[in-house]
Amino acid sequence: MQKSRYSFSFVVGLLALVGLFGCSQETSVEKTKAAAASGSAATQAAGQAAVDAIQTPMDQARQTESVLGQSAEQRAAGAKKSTE
Repeated sequence: MQKSRYSFSFVVGLLALVGLFGCSQETSVEKTKAAAASGSAATQAAGQAAVDAIQTPMDQARQTESVLGQSAEQRAAGAKKSTE
């Protein structure tokens, strides 16, 4: 009688442990979502780096264009004064 009580308690405890560890694990769907989220973050970071690599030279070109435009306006104003 004592032996069957101990083995019954052991089996119930073992099932409880297995149940607890089984519930705490992620399902394959959750793992896939987590992997997709981390992949998405990496893709977004790579995309942002590509945009920055293109945008920085474009901003510098716009600044240069602005400076050249101002210089051309000053030269035109100077040429207009000298012809008057």
